[in-house]
Amino acid sequence: MGGWINIIVSPNSAYFVPNIWLCPLLNLSIKNKELDLMCKPFIRNHQYNLIKKQARNVQYASKTVADPRVMEAIRYSAETQILEGFPSLTSDQRQLLEKVSVLHEAEDLQQYLNSLTPNRVAFSQVTETQLRKLFPKNKKLKLPDFSSIDFLSFTYLSWLDIALNKMFLVYNLDDQIVGIEGKYIPTNKKDVCSLCKGHGEVALVTALTKSKPANASVDYYKAVGNYMCINSEKCNDNITDVTYLERFIKSIIR
Repeated sequence: MGGWINIIVSPNSAYFVPNIWLCPLLNLSIKNKELDLMCKPFIRNHQYNLIKKQARNVQYASKTVADPRVMEAIRYSAETQILEGFPSLTSDQRQLLEKVSVLHEAEDLQQYLNSLTPNRVAFSQVTETQLRKLFPKNKKLKLPDFSSIDFLSFTYLSWLDIALNKMFLVYNLDDQIVGIEGKYIPTNKKDVCSLCKGHGEVALVTALTKSKPANASVDYYKAVGNYMCINSEKCNDNITDVTYLERFIKSIIR
């Protein structure tokens, strides 16, 4: 099923597109496992951010770099970093991502990013009931405004309860929705966020771990802290790697 399909526009013209580009246009019941894999969205938000970052680097370099050898190295680096961000790819998925190496103009960049949209994976659209089950001890849990959330652009869902100085974070870890809560203390200064590695306004977020040593006393507790963006939307727009985010969550819930 992999490869390219010849699209006949008229008797005198035709063009080729990857199979994966046609998936959003196919209004059919997918029964073939290979076709299902080919058409299934595969680009998570942090991966899309990585692609966008590298694509912009290529576009900028194409306008400022005169040496062809340097330009070739930049294109190769961008393509390599993008592909390394995906643990596994079909041949069609790989061909789609490799288009980053031929970007030149702003139009090329936008067309490339637009071609990826049907293949993006949205964050799980959790309900109010699900969120309350994740935080059962918070009887008056303050919930985010779902109407303002673009789930396609979120790696994790997070919001603040200013009255309680608490931060709530929800994430899909190993195909299971998990939630953590922690105290947050604004630093009133800009620093590097431990999750997205961006520079901006951060807060110190600390959460109690659930695990205890076998011989721990009754009053034993351990807190894990990190500097994180106060603006989670900005953080979600910057994050290109979930390694530290998942490590932070696992250190709390396991």
